[in-house]
Order: sequence, then structure tokens, then C-alpha cells
Amino acid sequence: MSLATLLVLADGRLPAGGHAHSGGLETAVAAGRVRDLDGLGGFLRGRLATSGIVSAAFAAVGCARTKEWFDLDSGLDARTPSAALRKASRAQGRALMRAGRAMWPVPAAGREPHHPVALGLVAAGAGLTPREAAVAAAYGTLTGPATAGVRLLGLDPYGAHALLAGLAGECDRIADDAAARINDPVDALPAAGAPLLDIGAELHATWEVRLFAS
Repeated sequence: MSLATLLVLADGRLPAGGHAHSGGLETAVAAGRVRDLDGLGGFLRGRLATSGIVSAAFAAVGCARTKEWFDLDSGLDARTPSAALRKASRAQGRALMRAGRAMWPVPAAGREPHHPVALGLVAAGAGLTPREAAVAAAYGTLTGPATAGVRLLGLDPYGAHALLAGLAGECDRIADDAAARINDPVDALPAAGAPLLDIGAELHATWEVRLFAS
């Protein structure tokens, strides 16, 4: 394992399009559900407990079982009822695969995979472990909304990053759980849902003016 390699993969400056996505925060802010740093903290905890768990599990299994990427991708389709979220996930997956292939021998995928599956494939190509792929996935579900909160609400960036630091232990726990499930069948992997994120994504897709792609 190379810690530096994991840092490269988890770096928000990686040209993989993450900066263009708020993870549903833009809609939550517009609806008045997130107004301040405390609200952002609640949003991040909820996202980690739903999207974070699912993303970490699929990234870990994708890293361990690269040849099963199609089944994993179909499993994520079944867990993503929102067409707008499916589109956003595949757009991020496509960008990540492009970035990953510029750096490492990433296993092939026959179509644009969902972002967590792409993350698993890129992590495998980079020589990382399933647990490390899961850490990057869990952490990645937080960084987009956290930085988006600074831009959307003018929040203190130090405070936003303090929230990320406070959730580091939970990211580790989720990654441990994900790594323990790398032999589970796809249908047995987590399927935690967040209906407000699904509904918000569909509404967000209809906006004529928006700061983020999702």
C-alpha cells in the first residue's frame, strides 16, 4: 500500500469532475433545509449514513472483484431510483476512469460505470486495497457537499473542514465494514436510500440556473 497513492486518489483536486457536484446540497440549501454550519453537519452525517455506506461497499467490492464490474454497476442502478442521480454518477465515473487511466493500468469496463464502481476499478489499478478504496469512497461522499456549502452559503471553510475531520472516524468504520463484505453477493450489499436526495436531484435537473451539476 502507498499512502501517497491513496492521497492522490482522494484529492479533491484530481481532475475527475468532483468539484462540479454538490451531492444534493444545492437543492437542500434552496429548500431551506440547510442554512448554516450545523445544518451542513447534519446533511453530511445523513449522506455518509446512506450514500456513503453504499458507495464504500461497492468501491471495496469493485476493487476486489474487478471482473464483476457489470454486475456491480447493475446493482447500483437498482439502488438509484433517480434518473438524474444515475446520470450524475455515471458522469463522475466517466471522468474518474479517464483520470485514472492517465496514471495507472485501470481494468477495462465496457460502459461508463457508476462512480463507486469506477473508484473500485481505479483503486485496483493503482494497487490499493479494497479497504482503501472504501475509505476514498466514504470520504468522497463528504468533500463535495462540504466545499459546496462554503460556496453556496458563504460558510467558514475552516468550520466546514472541521466537520470533515470530525467524521474521519466514521469513514474508517464504514470502510472496515465494507472491506469485510468483499465476498458478499451483489444483492446482499448495502442498499441504504435517501428519498429526499432522489427527489431533490429530479427537481435540481429541471432548474435553468444552477451552480452545480448535481
